[in-house]
Amino acid sequence: MRHKHSEYMHWAKTESRARFNLATSGVGAFPLRDLPFDFTKLEIHGDNSYGYGPLLCAIAQKHGVDPDCVVEAGGTSMANHLAMAALIEPGDEVLIEHPAYGPLLDAALYLEADVKRFARREASGFAVDPNEIRRAITPRTRLIVITNLHNPSSVLTPDSVLREVGDIARSAGANVLVDEVYLDAVYEGTPRTSFHLGPEFLVTSSLTKVYGLSGLRCGWILARPELAWRMCRLNDVYAATPAHPSEILSVAAFENLAAIRDRARRIVEADRALLGDFLERHTEVSVTPTDWGTTAFVRLESGDAGEFLARLRAEYETSAVPGRFFEMPGHFRIGMGVNTEMFAEGLRKIGEAL
Repeated sequence: MRHKHSEYMHWAKTESRARFNLATSGVGAFPLRDLPFDFTKLEIHGDNSYGYGPLLCAIAQKHGVDPDCVVEAGGTSMANHLAMAALIEPGDEVLIEHPAYGPLLDAALYLEADVKRFARREASGFAVDPNEIRRAITPRTRLIVITNLHNPSSVLTPDSVLREVGDIARSAGANVLVDEVYLDAVYEGTPRTSFHLGPEFLVTSSLTKVYGLSGLRCGWILARPELAWRMCRLNDVYAATPAHPSEILSVAAFENLAAIRDRARRIVEADRALLGDFLERHTEVSVTPTDWGTTAFVRLESGDAGEFLARLRAEYETSAVPGRFFEMPGHFRIGMGVNTEMFAEGLRKIGEAL
């Protein structure tokens, strides 16, 4: 029977909220009132048959690609689903990292892919090891799926490793899908998109996690023009056309993207400093160290992490994402970048619970 739900998204919508919410995955919401925009220019309808021209150009300019390579999508989740749906048929083999963001697996299973895994080992800092992919890939593999920054650990995969992955994929006639929704949380020396690494690469991203603009649902896919057009036609089945007011506001956001990111960066970096201090004081937990990203994947060194999180929420009004949603039940994920005062108190509550 076809997989028809996402346990993680159901949990996120119904059980994640708490007074001290560390179960977030992106930065706090950017206030619409702070977006420099003449709201008298907002329209309900516009010419966006296969994408709104100004938005396609803004996305293309950000990534240094041709607008013909850009496909609009409703956030990164829909972008991932649309990209997979255009590339694979039922029974095709899809190779996905482990641990993985649950909805990536959910999309592949819904499309009736034969899902195989390659390990990103905690002992190796959750790094992508091309040898793990070599061992797992077969002539039936049609797609390799990676997140960069890694969700949940925020580990960065360098271009040199991704090029090697691309070589492996090419040898098998496969493509590489890289979800880059967190990549712009590398605030210094931000890598350019892996789409430029070779024709086997396609990329998904959005204005959600790093920019606090989740409500706009502005996501996109970067793909070869012929593949991008296939996705546009397939999207006629899924979404037809996006909400035009969101497209207009997204263009305004692209015009002010650096300022929007800097605003969030200050909060993320303050929270990251607090997390570093917390980890020095609490050896009951550990984290693979990273310099960037809005999430950290915390290992509980002893005890049952599920029971710990339930007690944390019930007795300390604090939530974090259970590691079972990333197939690592001894861990939990915490989010940075929403509110430093709230984050500090949430860490304090975790310390008390420990």
